[in-house]
Formats: sequence, C-alpha cells, structure tokens
Amino acid sequence: MFITDFLKHAFLTPRPGTTETLSEEEALGINFNIVVIEFAENVEHASGEILSALLRQKSYLSVSYFDEPFNKNFLNLEGRTFFDFIDKGQTILDKTKADVLVWGCREHDKIRLNFQTASQYEKGNSSFVSLLDSLYLPASLFEHAETIPSSILELICGAIVSTLDTPNKQCEIRQKYLLKKIIRELSINNSAQNLGIEYLPYIMNFLALIYLSYCRHSNNGKELKIVNNLLENAIKYQDLIKNPLHLGCIYNHFGQLHEQAVKNLDRSPAKHYKNAIGSYQRAQKYLGKYIYPYDYGFISYKLSDLLYDYWRQKEDIQALRDSVFNLREAEKIFTYTLFPEFWADIEGELGHRLNVLSHLTNNNAIAEMAINAYKNRQKIITEKRDPFNWAETQENIGNIYYRLGRETNDRNFLEESLEYFHDALYIFENMELSDNARRLTISIAKASDLLA
Repeated sequence: MFITDFLKHAFLTPRPGTTETLSEEEALGINFNIVVIEFAENVEHASGEILSALLRQKSYLSVSYFDEPFNKNFLNLEGRTFFDFIDKGQTILDKTKADVLVWGCREHDKIRLNFQTASQYEKGNSSFVSLLDSLYLPASLFEHAETIPSSILELICGAIVSTLDTPNKQCEIRQKYLLKKIIRELSINNSAQNLGIEYLPYIMNFLALIYLSYCRHSNNGKELKIVNNLLENAIKYQDLIKNPLHLGCIYNHFGQLHEQAVKNLDRSPAKHYKNAIGSYQRAQKYLGKYIYPYDYGFISYKLSDLLYDYWRQKEDIQALRDSVFNLREAEKIFTYTLFPEFWADIEGELGHRLNVLSHLTNNNAIAEMAINAYKNRQKIITEKRDPFNWAETQENIGNIYYRLGRETNDRNFLEESLEYFHDALYIFENMELSDNARRLTISIAKASDLLA
C-alpha cells in the first residue's frame, strides 16, 4: 500500500484553514538548528550526509553534519546503553547548540531515525516526541538523494519540527506554522514508493505526533479524533513491531492524546481522565523504570498531575494518594544531581500534595514530609537566586507549622510558623508586594494570638 494514499484519503485531506497564513514576521522570524549525526550503518554508505543535504533545502532549517568519530554501540536502544545514548546526545547538543539531533542507525535492511533535544525529559513546553520514538524507513532510500521521495522527506521534517521544544511564544507560532505547511504538503503529495506494510505502525505513530503537535492548542475535537485514528492504525499492526518498547511509545502517545483532550475539551472529562491514566499506565508496562527510566519517570510525572486533577473533580482520596506515589516515582529518577530544576519543581508539587493529604487524613507525619519536600525545593530555589519563589515556599512551610500548632496546641510549631512567616514578609515588603505582605501580616497575627 502507498503510505501517502492512506494519508491522503483516510485522514489528512485538506481542511478549512490549512492554507491560512501568519504574518511574515511570525512565519519567517526563526530558523532552527538541526544536527544530523553520522549514521551507524556498518556499511559503506553516506546516508547521514545525504539526509543533511536534503534537509538543507528547507529554508527554515540550519543543518550541519556531525561526523566526529565515536563508538555508536549504544544505539541499539536496549539495556543500560540507553543511558549512554542520552549522555552522548547531550554532549553533542551542548557542543553544537542544536535544537534537534537526528540519529540514524541501520537495522538489517532498515534505517531507524531517532530525534533528541536538550530538555526532552523535563517539565515545560516540551514536545510529545520521546528519544525512543523510532521512524523506520528502507535503508535503500538513503543510498542516493534522488531515491528519497519528497513525501518521505516531508515526513522526516515533520518529525523534526514536532520534536522541537518551544520555550517562548514566537517559537511556538513558528512551529505551528511549519507543521501546518507540512501537513498540507503531506495531504497532497503522492510521491512515496510502496514502502511495505511493515513500516506502517512507525509511520502512523509519527504522523500522529505531527498532527498532535499541530493541534496542541486547538479546541477542535475532530483534530484529536484524527490523532486517535492514526494511533489506532499503528496499534492495528502491532504484530509487525518486533521490540515492545515501540508499543510503549504508541500507548504513551495515546496518553498524551487524552491528556490534550482533558485540557482542550469540556465534554466527558472523566472519560478522558480515565483513558489518559489507563494509556500511560499501559505504556509503563513496556517502558520499565529500570531500562527506560526517563520515559517511565516522565510518564509518572504526567500521571501525578492527571490523578491530582481527577481528585479535585471527584474528591477520590485514593487518586490523591496515587498522585503522590507517582510524584515519588518521578523524584527517584529526576534527581537533584542530574535534573536540578525539574527536581525542584517536583519537590514543590510534592510538598503541596502531601500537605493536602495530611490535612484530609489528619496525619501529622505526612505534614512533616510535606515540610521536608518544600525544604528540598529551597536547595535550588534559594533566597538569593529567586527571592519571590523562595519566600512563597517559606510561607507554605509556615502555614503547615501554623496548622500543626493550632491542631495540637504545640507552641513549638507556632513559633516555627512565625519564623517562616517573618522571613517571607521581609522579602515581600522589600519587593513592595503589598497584597502578599498584607496576607502574611494576617497570618502572623493569628499565630501570635494563639501563642498569647
């Protein structure tokens, strides 16, 4: 079957708005730095160079080819070599300042492409694409530039643009604009060879990622149905998937899809919560924390947020407990040493959720755990580096001590609360934040009255 025929007639027909353009300033203001790394082929081919030359035809990409020698044995994606994969990629990212690295590895008669960014496994406006997401294509396509169909090149470009992190609004606008153009091109281009059915699940997976990245900020349920259709077609051919980790990636994207539905759609939120949670949990069965810890840990982080929001809607305290458990799982993987900023975010959220759980269960031991989590956050969010957020954390700790003191009539707790309140008040007054200072003045008065 022709992949582009499936693409054209099943789900990517031109839609109203696909020819819509942005302003010239928005559309043309940013180019992205792409580094193609010499492919691990074990044969005398220059596939990486050929792909680099083709990508340079795209005006929105600044492409360079990295051919410095290094051992590429870690590219098999299995076992503890995966850590080496991430670490080597990070070294190259730091050296080249690339927005995206494109890795190529030959597996028999196929080339596997993977895409890496510097903040792929960190909180923020990160992409939906994991380093484990693999685009398999026939190795024969990369033997000569003219043998790569233009639709396949557009697919690779779509994968690259989907992988981009968008740390600011301008990058986000640029990414969405490019994805719209790529989707339009894919919907009308019929230049692909008959790739064979064995490539279908991987191509469907990446088409889903391209469309999911495009409709990140869309409230159109029809677009999310297109993504669901793509992923269901990928799963339909799961018998062709030789490595279970690729199934884990697809179920991870089902989770991302339903999470987007939770954010963007008002209808049936409970249904989408359950589907997102179930899909993420299923993905973790394939992406175990001892072999693929960063994917497992990031899914745990996503699950924690979903379970917490579900608890707020349904007041299901078990969901809150499960939220805390998943944050603890993420905390074990995104450590203070390797991911200090993300770890600090996790500790702050953990402090808040443990505090809520301690209040609901009347458990002082959990409250002490919440205080410890907040103090952990302050190892990164220091008074000198970030006085406002440091002061907010001081206030949160003070509130916990105040509650413990009020409930137990323990003067030590109340005195601790006053100390933390005054530390926060000093910062807010210096920053001339009158509302924050007024709130703390009231808290100090309450704690003082109890002590009196």
